Amino acid sequence: MLARIDEVFPLVCPRCGGEMRIIAFIIEASALSDILTHLGEPTSPPRLMPARAPPLWEMQRATTGEDDPQAQSAPEYEFDQRIAW
Repeated sequence: MLARIDEVFPLVCPRCGGEMRIIAFIIEASALSDILTHLGEPTSPPRLMPARAPPLWEMQRATTGEDDPQAQSAPEYEFDQRIAW
């Protein structure tokens, strides 16, 4: 998962490319908070952005573009939004 999210290989040294191994898992919240504070990293997650509005063609009063030049018509096909990793 780390390789997919951070786009780095967690068991390869970023400096020399050598193999690294896991020596510990830190699962206590207080220890993690202390480490992050020492490193100068935030200890709380970032704020979530508000959800975006639905597409214009899904709004109740959306028109076909007569009143609004930026209005979009509904697509003629369905989007496949499943994640395929």
